[in-house]
Amino acid sequence: MFTLEIEGTAVAVINSDEASAKDLFTCEGFKEDIRTMTSEGRPLWNGTAPLIIRAANEDEIEIFEDALAEDDGEGEFTDDKHHAGGDSAEDDDEDEADIVFLVDIDEADEDDEADA
Repeated sequence: MFTLEIEGTAVAVINSDEASAKDLFTCEGFKEDIRTMTSEGRPLWNGTAPLIIRAANEDEIEIFEDALAEDDGEGEFTDDKHHAGGDSAEDDDEDEADIVFLVDIDEADEDDEADA
């Protein structure tokens, strides 16, 4: 498993090999996602800080495994729109990797925004 670290903060863990982790964590779609996602009101990534991909430590692996166990197929995990619908075998391999965020992601309530 590998961890995405931004400015000293472990942001996400993926259960893939290093090459796949680097490909996913540095693809334009994922970078756009982490640019627009926020934690405690701040963007996960400012668009310029280096994206560090490193081996996950024991604590990060435990958080990852606990999150997947809690999900048990009934959670609110959704397919990444940037990786869905591919026809190639490479796309199928990418779809098999799971990502767990290690920081609390702010949830945008679209209904409340529409009413404002």
